[in-house]
Amino acid sequence: MIETIGRSILLEDLVCLGVRPLSLRDRERAARHLLDWLACAAAAASSPAAGAFRAALQPGCSSELLWLLGRDAEAHQAVLADGALGSLLEMDDVHRSAVLHPGPVIIPAALATALQTRASVASLLDAIVRGYEVTIRLGRAVGLGHYRYWHPSSTCGAFGAAMAAAWIRGLDEIRTAWALANAGTRTGGLWQMRHEAVPSKALHTALAAHSGWLAAALAEQGFSGPLSLLEGEQGLFAAMAPEADPARLLAVDDHWLIHEVSFKPWPACRHAHPAMDALMTLDSFPEPDAIESVAVETYQAALDFCDCRCPSTPGQARFSIQHALASILVHGRPRMRHYESSALNVAPVQALRDRIQLASCNHFDQAFPHHFGASIQLRTRSGEIMQAAVEDAWGDPEWPLTDADLGAKAADLFESAGFESARAQRIIEQTLSLAEQGEKPAMESLRAFWL
Repeated sequence: MIETIGRSILLEDLVCLGVRPLSLRDRERAARHLLDWLACAAAAASSPAAGAFRAALQPGCSSELLWLLGRDAEAHQAVLADGALGSLLEMDDVHRSAVLHPGPVIIPAALATALQTRASVASLLDAIVRGYEVTIRLGRAVGLGHYRYWHPSSTCGAFGAAMAAAWIRGLDEIRTAWALANAGTRTGGLWQMRHEAVPSKALHTALAAHSGWLAAALAEQGFSGPLSLLEGEQGLFAAMAPEADPARLLAVDDHWLIHEVSFKPWPACRHAHPAMDALMTLDSFPEPDAIESVAVETYQAALDFCDCRCPSTPGQARFSIQHALASILVHGRPRMRHYESSALNVAPVQALRDRIQLASCNHFDQAFPHHFGASIQLRTRSGEIMQAAVEDAWGDPEWPLTDADLGAKAADLFESAGFESARAQRIIEQTLSLAEQGEKPAMESLRAFWL
């Protein structure tokens, strides 16, 4: 039995930490994450995986991202469809020490609940902050032993989705705890899907969002859940987290944890970003044919997830440090099109991938997961050596994206979704100003500038 630091019920304590007061700054931060998710989801809405969800849930539904606005689906369909979209392009937000992506799970559940209940903008943004809090706290507590086999965005995200939905529904603390407990009774998501070219990751996030949304709706009807789910003899910690640390679940912080979440600037797995950022700190690059080798040192988890010398699909390319670096050396600044099928067989990129060697480094291993770092050494055929290193990736709190940076990322994603520039800028500006709209109905505000 795991030590529970003198308490018998952890879920109720977790709920109490998730209902503290918020400030305008906290809501503004939630709006930034909402914009990031909207852009990621819009760009992914025309993908084959998104099409499969639409066909399965509601044949004939339009391909544009309008599920969240309630035009093409009911809430139970919207939460599943939207829940599949946010992580498909590997540009979703990430919390390092929890090693998970909160936005793709929490935001769809919050939006679907806001659609059902006609919730205010303030309630929606508050719910996002509180959902992130629960997900991140649980992600920190389950530890890297959990991460070895389980997809924490799904396992822990379901709890955060339940918290967000429960807040919007106005549930009291005990019913909120029931919602978290029932979302957790079926949570899961095995990493084995990483070893095959399949889109199962989207199913993980979709079902986690739906579980949280449904568990909150049931709790509102008095449907109770097992409050000892985390620390119980057959609970989540015992079954799925061999290195669980409940103290990290309840640690006192002087800020909402959403402020620790990183934004991804590049369309690749976050574990590839440190090497990409290190390379891009160089003042200039040699011509591809002049490069003899590139040696990368980073933390072991980056190699576990992103050592893929010959990606055959866009999905595999997003989990390939070799492809990411080769594409930068050939094309420059990373763009969505560098991860399309047509970009995988570009001859100079293929040739460079074979010259990139990866290795783990004790320095970066010791810093992980609190810091994602990497170093590169580029050697030219003439013998010149170029070196660079980063201790944190761009978009982390130590090296943050500005609102302008975030807007530029969103603009690129909306452009890839086929949005006209003026429309994209309207969505960006008005989403970032959502915190000022207070008690206005959330879905009406979103419709007003989305259409």
